[in-house]
Amino acid sequence: GSLLVFVYHCFDRIVINGYLEHLSRPELVVHFFREVLGVRAITKEALGKRTVEYKTWVEAYAKKQKIPIEWAEKGVLEEDYGRPFLKKMEKQNRYGVYFIFLSMEQGTTFRSSSSQVSDSRPRLQDSVHPAQPLYSLLLLHPRRDSGPDGLRVAAFLPFQTPYYLNGHSYMEGELKRHKIAYRKDDNAFVSVADPTALQAAADRLSPGGDPTLFHELPRKNGLQNKAHKHP
Repeated sequence: GSLLVFVYHCFDRIVINGYLEHLSRPELVVHFFREVLGVRAITKEALGKRTVEYKTWVEAYAKKQKIPIEWAEKGVLEEDYGRPFLKKMEKQNRYGVYFIFLSMEQGTTFRSSSSQVSDSRPRLQDSVHPAQPLYSLLLLHPRRDSGPDGLRVAAFLPFQTPYYLNGHSYMEGELKRHKIAYRKDDNAFVSVADPTALQAAADRLSPGGDPTLFHELPRKNGLQNKAHKHP
């Protein structure tokens, strides 16, 4: 007979490419600066000020909440490095951001350019920097319904926000919610009291699963999204 006790299949990592809807296009950013902030000339300095203010806010928030904030080290998995801080938070039955990583990332942003029209005010254009490192944040936080996940926030306009979901952690949360006994080894299930329930949890993450799931999770972080799944 077969030596396999049970078999399951699932997506291990899911990346949702999020964005802030009202800052996603140059004309929307122009409206934000001129109509919301009252800044008429959208210069390089005006754009840079948003990055400085955002970084200052994050650092103040981390200090107030006593959240570690460190530069990510090359070759070190952020999830593994931050796990002791996650365990500490779980023991306290707390949920929220438990670690903030800083990194230098390549990305797309906006740049200010001089207009040829009579008012000569700077205009915004899309600008791709394929070789320029740009400051970004990775916030690791556990959720009651999906386990540990991560949100990477670029610290420059348009503040792109990819959202990272661990499929196994989500399934673990579902088993806990239904009070089903299980055992894991690292990021894999090695035993479970109800294999059918385990696969049902995995199926929620599949293309034919819960159609609202990938809208609900990012929306809790204030994002619009397009989901990409990686087996």
